[in-house]
Amino acid sequence: MFGKKVKTFPQGGIHPEDKKFSDHKQIVDLPLPATVYIPCSQHIGAPAVPVVQPGDKVLVGQLIAQRQGFISANVHSSVSGTVKKMVELPDPEGWKKPSFEIEVSGDEWLDGIDRSPELNMDITATPDEIRAKVTAAGIVGLGGATFPADIKLSIPPGKSAEFLIINGVECEPYLTSDHRLMLEKAEEIIVGIRIALKALGLKKALVGVEANTPDAIEQLKKFSNPYPEIEIVALKVWYPQGGERQLVKALTNREIPPPPRGLPIDVGCVVFNVATCFSIYEAVQKNKPLIDRVVTVTGDSVKDPSNFRVRIGTPIRALIDAAGGLPEDTAKVIRGSVMMGKAIPDISIPITKGAGGIVIIPENEAKRKQKQVCIRCAKCVSVCPLGMEPYLLMTLVEQGRLDEAELEKITNCCECGCCSFTCPSNRPLLDYIRYGKASVLQRMKARQQK
Repeated sequence: MFGKKVKTFPQGGIHPEDKKFSDHKQIVDLPLPATVYIPCSQHIGAPAVPVVQPGDKVLVGQLIAQRQGFISANVHSSVSGTVKKMVELPDPEGWKKPSFEIEVSGDEWLDGIDRSPELNMDITATPDEIRAKVTAAGIVGLGGATFPADIKLSIPPGKSAEFLIINGVECEPYLTSDHRLMLEKAEEIIVGIRIALKALGLKKALVGVEANTPDAIEQLKKFSNPYPEIEIVALKVWYPQGGERQLVKALTNREIPPPPRGLPIDVGCVVFNVATCFSIYEAVQKNKPLIDRVVTVTGDSVKDPSNFRVRIGTPIRALIDAAGGLPEDTAKVIRGSVMMGKAIPDISIPITKGAGGIVIIPENEAKRKQKQVCIRCAKCVSVCPLGMEPYLLMTLVEQGRLDEAELEKITNCCECGCCSFTCPSNRPLLDYIRYGKASVLQRMKARQQK
């Protein structure tokens, strides 16, 4: 359909089987649970500080934890009810974090939030007012990184930007939440993009969408036609197309400096996910804080793969039940995506701002094949989108040679998992590299503190 116009990044990558079982399922509102658990930290940066206490009554959209420090984000109640207590809940990494346990009663919203379905296209807020509203609403990156959006809307001193890059790529298998959002809320997303352009003072937005979602591309083009500053770009179906480095390269042919320090702003770009743009629209035009998000619940054995609009703090168990229940052959439940997400230890943990998917993996898919010796085929090298040598990095970490791993720039790894996916010897390349990367970063931090 798109012919030679389809763009992509130039190095490495793979194409896992799509398995988009829920791409035809419209977004539906998940019923309110009896109790929600809302963590004070759902973002990169400092945890928010509680401003309500056990016994307090709260309304939907009410501030319950105040951001602290430069990099942080407000947290709001997603329900009306009573704060029962503060509890320590594990996040997907296993770290326990203070969280509000709120008993739900009714669905009373804070005054001033516009809940009407009418589209508000008239952007009257100034750039400073836009940033203030996004800050107040607790908007963070909804593509998974959860970086506070208000900071991205302020170009740092000494830097300049030329392009607003919008990530409409859903290159991971299974997930369809962004696809459905682009189909059902395209107008709102376009307004959100225009709001971000105004806040940043930019004149060009590039929206990257993979070519296997032509309906989303056409929908976005339809509503962006009146705005020549917004260009919808079809991209090759290729993983990890949605990574910041790969997306920026595909759309602008610019190379972000190597991590962990390189950022899109270093090459004149600011990157937002389509779901983040929708939340910016709701914050600025509707005065609505980030209290819900769209989540895909899916898997090979799931009875009814679905896309739900879910209140933040809803236990994952409630989403699984709504999709037909936990299949008998379940081996793992992954929060996020199969390539970069992590298996969770307990399905009672809550949905947070960064959770766009719940993927249930059956036993026959989850069972690891026996690790064999490296056969020096170099497939892991050929698929690495950063041109690294995963086989070497794994060996260095295995042998505890972290100084050499650092010299080989192990911290550059984006943890996409292409290497493990393609290895014919079933070597756990990503597991070792992820561990080694974390260890090297810890050592680097310790050196800086001396």
